[in-house]
Parts: sequence; C-alpha cells; structure tokens
Amino acid sequence: MTLIPNLRNLLIGLFFLAGCSTPYNPMDDYEQVTSATILESPAPAPQVDYPPDMVNQGRYMVGLLGCGSCHTNGALVGFPNSSQLLAGSNTGIAYSNPMVVDKPGIVYPSNLTPDVETGIGTWSLEQIIAMVRGGFDNHGSQTLPVMPWPSYANINNEDAESIAMYLKSLAPVRHQVPANVMPGQDATAPFVHFGVYQSRDQR
Repeated sequence: MTLIPNLRNLLIGLFFLAGCSTPYNPMDDYEQVTSATILESPAPAPQVDYPPDMVNQGRYMVGLLGCGSCHTNGALVGFPNSSQLLAGSNTGIAYSNPMVVDKPGIVYPSNLTPDVETGIGTWSLEQIIAMVRGGFDNHGSQTLPVMPWPSYANINNEDAESIAMYLKSLAPVRHQVPANVMPGQDATAPFVHFGVYQSRDQR
C-alpha cells in the first residue's frame, strides 16, 4: 500500500527538478557587443611616393568598404583605438558555428599599415591587389572569406590599385596581432563570432 504514494512522491520530485533546471545554452559564455562600423580612414603620411589623386581615391575606397571596422583594434567590440587605425585587431573573428563548435577557428584581422615587421611593409602593390580582389596573401595562399574578398572581386583595376597605393602611403604602425587559431585549438585572445545561420523550420 505504500508503493503508490512513494512512486507519486518520486514523480513529483523529478518533475520539480526538471522544471527548475536550466537548459544548456552555448551562448552563455558570450556577451553581446556593438561593433564600430563607421570609422574615418587615416590620412596618408605627409610625403608619399604615389599620385595624390590615386591615394585620395584609395582612402575613399577603404572607407567605403569599411576596412577599419575589422582592421582597427577595438572596433569589433565598439571601442576603436584611434592610434591603431587599420593596424590590425587583438580581437579575432570566429567563423565556426557557436551552437555546434566549442573551440572555433578564429581569424585576427591583420595590420594593413606599411610596418615592415608587423604589417604590409614588404608587400608589393600587386600583392595587395591580389589580397583585395582574390584573398591571396603575400605567399600566394588564399585566406578564408571572413575577409569578404569574394565581394571585392569585381573592383576595377584603378580602384584596386588606388587602395594599394593608399595603404602603402600610411604611416607605419607597429602592432603585432595574435596568430590565427585553427578549429579545435584554444584561443589565447578575445574573439567575436561571424556567420549567418538559417532556421531549418523556415526553409
């Protein structure tokens, strides 16, 4: 006769525990940030080796494409460092699905100033153009489309060359960004998530 009340109490207890438990949310380890999307492109150095009209056009194009939104330290989390405009970011961009992958692959936006050791000081104009339009680095390897080079593929020759001339005309800023992280590795620097995920129920 005592079996039924004990069973009832057990079921009530399990129901209570289930109701009080919080389901796992993989986004609990993250906080929402608002990136800085409109940044002034820095002025070129006082004396440049390229035609001023091309450099000015390049400055306009870099601003139009929003390069500083990723390549300026602090911009991805809403606090751009004005002394490091286009000099790379200590905050990376994760490209793995945060709902699935615990340790994502991360790209740290590079230093676009002509610093020889930490930036593009040793790059030729042709190498910069190849990066802008095809995502190829100075070693000929194609980067992940976290940098939206597929969207820049149709930039005309003059605009691509003007971007390269402008970047080479900047004052060099020494700033070494963290190394990129492969999926499954531990990140040693902060990052934000990148990606668009479609609801399966709405397809």
